[in-house]
Amino acid sequence: MSAERNATAIAHPNIAFIKYWGNRDQVLRIPANGSISMNLDGLETRTTVGFSPELGRDTLTLNGEEIKESGLARVSTLLDRIRGQAGFTDYAQVISENNFPTGTGIASSASAFAALALAASTAAGLALSEAELSALARTGSGSASRSVPGGFVEWYPGEDHASSYAASIAPPEHWALTDCIAVVSEAHKATGSTGGHAVAETSPLQAARVADAVRRLEICRTALLERDFEQLADIVELDSNMMHAVMLTSQPRLLYWQPGTVAVMRAVTEWRQAGLPACYTIDAGPNVHVLVPSEHAPVIAARLEEVPGVLEVLQAAPGGPARLVNPG
Repeated sequence: MSAERNATAIAHPNIAFIKYWGNRDQVLRIPANGSISMNLDGLETRTTVGFSPELGRDTLTLNGEEIKESGLARVSTLLDRIRGQAGFTDYAQVISENNFPTGTGIASSASAFAALALAASTAAGLALSEAELSALARTGSGSASRSVPGGFVEWYPGEDHASSYAASIAPPEHWALTDCIAVVSEAHKATGSTGGHAVAETSPLQAARVADAVRRLEICRTALLERDFEQLADIVELDSNMMHAVMLTSQPRLLYWQPGTVAVMRAVTEWRQAGLPACYTIDAGPNVHVLVPSEHAPVIAARLEEVPGVLEVLQAAPGGPARLVNPG
């Protein structure tokens, strides 16, 4: 590559209905089980990648702050894959911004590596298919594979790098759901998802969780395609509780919840028992995603704001795929 090439891409985080937790291959991030998610419209990572022969090393700027060490190394590893495919060695300047809290259980790494994979591969002159792009993003962050396609997405675990990718199972307009995200903390979590995946197998509950995953995936997929909220709510909460049970019984134990987390879980349970359609799910962090049919979102969001410990409530409808802002 003789001259500077750059591209900018935008990707959305996603919320998993059926969770990804634990890998069969830690390096390639091939998951222990499949998962289903929804992209979150309005929340986004915007990433610009510029390759240049003038650069002496890769650089990463996130939300205006230069990132070094492990954060930069993770980005460089994905860039190395792209450089290897494209057949050049130029370093890259990566500038990324999130418009939502980072590292708090709102899947910032998912949108980050989906945007990075698209921007960097485009800047490098590669024309990857959606499946290839999803697999590439997966190597940076497993859940990033799900932020490449649009709408409601299933990640097929696969057996190797090429077969472990995500694809859309329904477009954003398929179902008017809203994710009301109850933010109880904006602090960066002490143990990231990568570290959590690495210890998942130390829990005596992980094997049972994985063994039951195909059943939960089928229930969730059917509920999603049939727009059956009651069935979706039951399986989404069960799956979230199972993942956190694994976290709580791993070595070392992982407890992401804070008092506000539990308060929201209790409130949502009471609301649904009283007839208001809402369910909770929690990723690797303290913040709670409350899924509701969109017509109920204003009421649920207002109620969440009154729950002790909730700092703010973000709302997101189903979002589209990762996309280029300027292709070069």
